Amino acid sequence: MNLSRLLLNRYALLAALLLAAGALYWVQGRAPDTEARYRTQLADRGDIAQQTAANGTLNPVVLVNVGTQVSGTVKKWYADFNDHVTAGQKLLELDPPIYQAQVNQSLASLANVRSQLKLATANAARADELFKQEYISRQELDVSVQALEAARAQVALVQAQLAKDRTNLDYSVIRSPVTGVVVSREVDVGQTVAASLQTPTLFKIAQDLSKMQIDSSYAEADVGNIRVGQPATFRVDAFPNRIFHGAVRQVRLNPTTQQNIVTYDVVIGVDNPEQILMPGMTAYVNTLVAERKNVLRVPNAALRFHPAEASARKAPGREDKPREGSAEGKSRADGPGGTVYVLDNGRPRPLRVSTGITDNRMTEIIAGDLQEGDALIVEDRQPPAKPAAPGTRLF
Repeated sequence: MNLSRLLLNRYALLAALLLAAGALYWVQGRAPDTEARYRTQLADRGDIAQQTAANGTLNPVVLVNVGTQVSGTVKKWYADFNDHVTAGQKLLELDPPIYQAQVNQSLASLANVRSQLKLATANAARADELFKQEYISRQELDVSVQALEAARAQVALVQAQLAKDRTNLDYSVIRSPVTGVVVSREVDVGQTVAASLQTPTLFKIAQDLSKMQIDSSYAEADVGNIRVGQPATFRVDAFPNRIFHGAVRQVRLNPTTQQNIVTYDVVIGVDNPEQILMPGMTAYVNTLVAERKNVLRVPNAALRFHPAEASARKAPGREDKPREGSAEGKSRADGPGGTVYVLDNGRPRPLRVSTGITDNRMTEIIAGDLQEGDALIVEDRQPPAKPAAPGTRLF
């Protein structure tokens, strides 16, 4: 009898333990640890710098295209790629025989008209003496004077032609108009250049590679925030681990439209004292358009977070609208806003805030009930449960 009662007590104790373990398991399954479920991050104070990104191309500030005003065949060149040249330095020679022959012809013509001028001068002097002695008439004297003036005009005409021919001969020698670096040489010995329709480009000379500029394309949605003097940073593929600095120098008004996308050229001045930045390099530019110091800020992930339970309760295609005159409605009216969630007794509680600038990682908070040090939910580690299909029995 005592043995049976002892066995019954043991069975009752075992059953109680099993019931307690099942209840504990059920409670843990129904109410998971909220700290383990949600990942949070504190709202803090700090600096925020808002930047606008664009791509551009590095170019010299002054790039001179050296051409020719006369046609001819390239005889010899004196400057090549990357050569440093000074203003007036000889760059190239065209074959000059034609222009030299024109100069010689003008010299011969000048000698001829000068002899005619000498003769006309002597005739005018004799006619003047004869007129004074009344051996010839006034008309004959006037004819001699007119012949002298015509000879003088002919000399001036031939002298002008000679100056032109000498200028063309000088143009057969191409000289650098500026001091700089030869970026490109477009011709070679034996090549014929024709200047009849348009001036051909023979050389491209960058005046000063220690001062360069970036011609960047900014979308019309971003160009409104760009101002002259704003600082900018950029990277180039040649030096991926190095950040270069510049400043906005000009926002050009001329728009460019491609595939219905409007962009504007923003010129950024760049110092290149080491001359390691080369013309044509692609620059990835970030322009500082706004900056705030010691402001309340939250991670952008907190503004993107939305509880799964709230999503399930909200009807598809419908958004909750704040009542007119409510604090939430005023927050929306003050400026761009958003909603963050804090844990309140294990459940997410929404807080409406007004936002300022963002650096794509943190966002400035300018109004709302949020306080520094509040733990904001940035991630729900538990995936939302899938709702049962209509009409499906769960048991």
